Amino acid sequence: MEFTAKARFTRVSPQKARLVLDLIKGRRVEDALTTLTFTKKRIAPAIFQLLRSAVENANYLSQEKGMDVDLDRLYVKHAIANEGPRMKRIRPAPMGRAFRYQRRISHMEIVLAEKGAENKQNLATVVGEEDAAAPAAKTPAKKKAVGAKKKPAGKKKTAAAK
Repeated sequence: MEFTAKARFTRVSPQKARLVLDLIKGRRVEDALTTLTFTKKRIAPAIFQLLRSAVENANYLSQEKGMDVDLDRLYVKHAIANEGPRMKRIRPAPMGRAFRYQRRISHMEIVLAEKGAENKQNLATVVGEEDAAAPAAKTPAKKKAVGAKKKPAGKKKTAAAK
């Protein structure tokens, strides 16, 4: 099961947000929160708040919806920052001219997953496939010699035909 939290229209460039999000990708939630606490980038507190929101979403689903979620086994599966709309601004320049510049905005998303949940699903799928393939696997396969060539599948000649 995956738990998401999104922060849209954040006044920071996506490139700067990705620098901090790359620090927490793949980490356990506790480690990621500690890392964000001591990161000196301006966007770190906003990402900290976003990560806590994702943890609270997981907590809500575990308590209210009756899902079995272990909050201690959560890790950051995805952490992305996409570009939002740009704000066009004008700065005065010498001799009555004007320079245009853009204020960038980002949309950030954090996805949490439980560490052992994927293995449980994959294991159940593999066990189900092995049971279905078990009768076919009982027949022994013939081994070929390494340098042996395959014979053409043609009619066999009998001694009476010669």
